[in-house]
Amino acid sequence: MNESTVTQLKDTTANPAPLGLLGFGMTTVLLNLHNAGYYELNSMILAMGLCYGGTAQVIAGIMEWKKGSTFASTAFISYGFFWISLVALIVLPKLVPTIAPTKPEALAAYLAMWGIFTAVMFVGTFRISRALQVVFGSLTVLFFLLVAVKLGENEALEHFTGYEGIFCGMAAVYTGLAQVLNELAGKTVLPLGVVKK
Repeated sequence: MNESTVTQLKDTTANPAPLGLLGFGMTTVLLNLHNAGYYELNSMILAMGLCYGGTAQVIAGIMEWKKGSTFASTAFISYGFFWISLVALIVLPKLVPTIAPTKPEALAAYLAMWGIFTAVMFVGTFRISRALQVVFGSLTVLFFLLVAVKLGENEALEHFTGYEGIFCGMAAVYTGLAQVLNELAGKTVLPLGVVKK
């Protein structure tokens, strides 16, 4: 008699989403404190963009790919490389004199593409949680505000955009920390508004 055996594998790996959300959120807050006028563009922002906003998010995205989450993998790897590419846009012309700095209209096009990408990803959050809807919704608004800033060179609008970006970043920080605390407690400590499927 031939009997087939079914083996089920249980995923015991940690949830990488908090790492990705915190990498994105903390870096976004720090950059937008600059946009709001609190300090100049400095090495702290560039280091955060390269290391935590960039590299940590890419790592989180690869971990999400292993877990089978197309949405989270696409989001974290994409935004991780957004931060790395943003740092490259700023640093490359300083390192290589033959590379021209990015003009405002080209930077506006760059930001607009990210805004379109984020708007579509925002639609995806309607199947996940209210917390992610706030993050992606406010991020969509942030990208298009930044487009307007680059095309208009309006200091008041740039400062307003900075405050909107701080809100977006803090929403991501909240969402990441809520996932950590809720998992540790085994119950809802900080609500995420998970969408019932």
